[in-house]
Amino acid sequence: MAGYRTRLAAAATLLTGLLLAQPPTLAAQGSSQSADGAGRMLSLEAVAGPTGTASASATGPVITEPLLHVPALERRGFSTFGWIEAGIGANNWGSPFNGPVVMADRNWQGQVNQMYLATERKTEADGSGWDWGGRVDLLMGTDYVFTTARGLDAYLYPRYAIENVASWAFSKDYGLAMPQLYADVAYDAINLRLGHCYCITGYESVPAVANFFYTHVYSMMYQPFTLTGVIGSWKPDDTLTVYAGIHDGWNNFSDPMPMQGPWAIVNASYPGAASTAAFIGGAIFKSEDGEQSLAVIGLSGNELSPLGSQPTDGSLVGNRTLVSTVYTNTLTDRLTYVIQGDTAWQFNSALPAGNLGQQPGLAQWYSFAQWMFWKFNDRWTGGVRLEYFRDNNGYLFYLPFRNVAQADNPGYYTGGFAGNFWDLTVGLNYRPNRRWVLRPELRYDWFTPNTGVTARPYGRGLGQGIGTSGDRLGQFYAGCDAILQF
Repeated sequence: MAGYRTRLAAAATLLTGLLLAQPPTLAAQGSSQSADGAGRMLSLEAVAGPTGTASASATGPVITEPLLHVPALERRGFSTFGWIEAGIGANNWGSPFNGPVVMADRNWQGQVNQMYLATERKTEADGSGWDWGGRVDLLMGTDYVFTTARGLDAYLYPRYAIENVASWAFSKDYGLAMPQLYADVAYDAINLRLGHCYCITGYESVPAVANFFYTHVYSMMYQPFTLTGVIGSWKPDDTLTVYAGIHDGWNNFSDPMPMQGPWAIVNASYPGAASTAAFIGGAIFKSEDGEQSLAVIGLSGNELSPLGSQPTDGSLVGNRTLVSTVYTNTLTDRLTYVIQGDTAWQFNSALPAGNLGQQPGLAQWYSFAQWMFWKFNDRWTGGVRLEYFRDNNGYLFYLPFRNVAQADNPGYYTGGFAGNFWDLTVGLNYRPNRRWVLRPELRYDWFTPNTGVTARPYGRGLGQGIGTSGDRLGQFYAGCDAILQF
């Protein structure tokens, strides 16, 4: 008991420091742990991290008995499961795109967001000796474009100087992605993951079954969706899991640094300029009764920023660091509260300082998000979410993202949205049985730009011409989706 209290006190101190303090000229984002609206903590090792936790609904199916059976795999300890998610949403301006709202990004256009299939053999890092496992995921639908990795299901950086242009596209809206392909080796309390997997930062994640809401917070969009490398975890007891690993960079499967040719690095003397190797590490603390958890995860490594619109303009390389903290508390059998604080920075971003005293070339972004869930009964759960996200230098938001990630798009997108983004969402989850869930929601987003910023992220015009932005600073959105698990 004393050891638990010591760890929880240390975790609370770390949480306070990360949420309230800004590092000198720096900032970051993401982490993982959560609860469903019913107030139950749910493991998401199959959906998210090495053996970690993540977000709001479940890892594989919530159901206990999948409909898919592959005897040859089952005899070797593998299970096969999936889900289909489809929905529709609209904004009040009639714009074809719902501004910076991701995943559910099209206006009055029905979307089959995810046709998801996974095969997995879980490991047991429980002190019982050696074990092995692995997993492969396939995602087909309109969400594919958000989960690609360069060198696997996205083109290499030198082709477009954009981090993730999908290469397995069937059309502008539909395509295929492979967000996970990894093997696990476990011995007693240690698990080693080798391969391509979801990043363990952030409360919300890509799989529809792992989230309460149809739409997502901005902080989920501007963290890595996937990592490729080696990530280890150590779980000495039920109250602590420690992570550390080496990966190949944000959403990168096999793309080396461009030292020559198109978009070549112009500051080749920067420390580690030729290396994509990056670090991830952190810890998840849990109370002994499982009612509270605190996850602190950080990533750091070199990433690229293009200097212009032509391949001969080259790119700058600089350190990108992200730190994410998520605290979850199951307050009662009905009420669950979650708060996430992220801060991130990119050196050599080729942007001017965003505020007085900021180092030139440094881009910063940070965010705070809160969720509250209330379980009315076994079928109905309500939720509310509020987020503040600051893109200090206009480094991140290029809209619409679907156009940015489309091969050979002539430039029907725009950026430069330096300022503060807010979003407030209310919604319901209705579960008529253990295979279906319906998720209606209402959302309002607004943007307060920095002085001199004229780009608008909402309204008509966004994505309708080369370099065109919207004409509004706010947007109402309504949407609903349905998920069938099998």
